[in-house]
Amino acid sequence: MRVQSTSSAPDTPAESRNQSRAAVVYNPVKTDVVRLRAGVTAAAAAAGWAETLWFETSVEDPGQRITRTALRQGVDLVLVAGGDGTVRAVAESLRGAEVPLGLLPVGTGNLLARNLQLPLNSLDDAIGIAFTGDTMAIDLGVASVTFPDERIDDHVFLVMAGLGLDAQMIAATRPDLKKQVGWLAYVDAGMRAIPKAEPFRIRYNLGARSEHQAQVSTILVANCGVLPGNIQFLPEARLDDGILDIAVLQPRGVVGWLKIWRRVTWQNGVLRRSAVGRRIIELTDTDSGDQRAMTTLLGTDIRIVPEKPQQFELDGDEFGLVTSVFLRADAGALLVRVSAGLSR
Repeated sequence: MRVQSTSSAPDTPAESRNQSRAAVVYNPVKTDVVRLRAGVTAAAAAAGWAETLWFETSVEDPGQRITRTALRQGVDLVLVAGGDGTVRAVAESLRGAEVPLGLLPVGTGNLLARNLQLPLNSLDDAIGIAFTGDTMAIDLGVASVTFPDERIDDHVFLVMAGLGLDAQMIAATRPDLKKQVGWLAYVDAGMRAIPKAEPFRIRYNLGARSEHQAQVSTILVANCGVLPGNIQFLPEARLDDGILDIAVLQPRGVVGWLKIWRRVTWQNGVLRRSAVGRRIIELTDTDSGDQRAMTTLLGTDIRIVPEKPQQFELDGDEFGLVTSVFLRADAGALLVRVSAGLSR
């Protein structure tokens, strides 16, 4: 982990130094632009920064090209206001750049912001952290995706990639309901997708290890582990360890899904928070049924080949049917602004 202070000395006049400049990439569908401009303008002026550059996303360009345009103009910070998809698009162009990303959560899940413990309900606080917080280097997930027409595309992800039922749920989510109730729309999609889901066989390789086979409902590859509702899905996952945390879900019927739910909500959400609780897990970790329902793996990369093409998603963006995916961790590839003194 690399952390740098970004606060400027308060007694340094702006005229006596080269002014820094920020760019804002925003999704107009998700954002109160008037409020956002007011907040950013005030924060930039207070920090002694030059006038901010503004870029609006579109269907044709969800963020990649305009972010590259901002970088060519020499900005020192890129703020992104939008949902997880917009954040992912901007991060794709910031990969490997020495320009940090400032998160302004205005979307449905705001998953990266949750995992970085950023404020979700105060736009002004988030803007303040973007200008005066610390800079932290985090990993990016990189997915090389092979489609049925043999085309191969590379994309990044910040939170999680999903193959199978998880991606089917994303595809089944109703946009109108998502707009009304936020992330709870995924629950509705899950209730409709799970009864129709059919397990499928995969072949997978972790790093240079030998090939394995499994019958799964879904396989999730995570860069971090907190889901909407602050559910601790993979509590050991870290954003800055160069490792992908992998969950292979193999539930048998409704009972199997209930075992996964118990493990995620009770063990991860309650017991792991205390030394006594962790000891209880150690003493009772012999339930082979739970182990069959959900297996966790670790690796710097994984190749997955389903027996038949399966739905695939990255950070909530659906990519349709794929025939194979190769996912790896790009350690420290993205700089992000976090609260000053954040302990990880």
